[in-house]
Amino acid sequence: MFIKHSTIETKPLLLLVLIIITISIGGLVEIVPLYTVETTIERVEGVRPYTPLEQAGRNIYVREGCYLCHSQMIRPFRDEVERYGHYSLAAESMYDHPFQWGSKRTGPDLARVGGKYSNDWHVAHMINPRALVPESIMPGYPFLMRELAADDMRAHLETLRMIGVPYSDDMVENAAADLAAQADPDGDHDSLLARYPKAVVGDFDGDPSRLSEMDALLAYLQMLGTLVDFADANPANLTQ
Repeated sequence: MFIKHSTIETKPLLLLVLIIITISIGGLVEIVPLYTVETTIERVEGVRPYTPLEQAGRNIYVREGCYLCHSQMIRPFRDEVERYGHYSLAAESMYDHPFQWGSKRTGPDLARVGGKYSNDWHVAHMINPRALVPESIMPGYPFLMRELAADDMRAHLETLRMIGVPYSDDMVENAAADLAAQADPDGDHDSLLARYPKAVVGDFDGDPSRLSEMDALLAYLQMLGTLVDFADANPANLTQ
């Protein structure tokens, strides 16, 4: 056996061919099954595309590198489920480009942060984190109170639709109106909610007279983990 192995290792061309064959077999085993199923993600009731304001907030979240310190993926371990909530489902990230699973947790996981804190808490925390969490090393983001620049939101939704996010013509047509209405206490919330169920509406940053980046970011954060009803879900078979 060892003699044959030595023969292979001393013949570079033969070794290369055998490596290619091995990699090809492994690749086929992984890739071919993907073409035999309609989708690799099991769809979950409640998951929808982001509202224009949530999408703008998500863009800010990515721009500021929030994913570098906060994950959005609760693993199926008992300690994580008890701390953060139901473990993350693949379908919850199906409209993310790119997903925000993250790779480390300097701060807590945010997959279920929606509704956990009030808008006032979030605003105060974003402006000066240590005012609420003295041991926090998170930088402040007071500049997010500036006006939101999102004149291209319609084109943004059209682009996302091109890569598979199911925005309807109605959603695209009303992108600008929905963007403004979600953070306006007197906006057309009925139409917005008809297009985007469970969207959190109303003033976010404490100043309803204008639309700020803080409004957008909080609309995104307050939505995270709220779309899927986990009341009947049973987080069984968790890793201890």
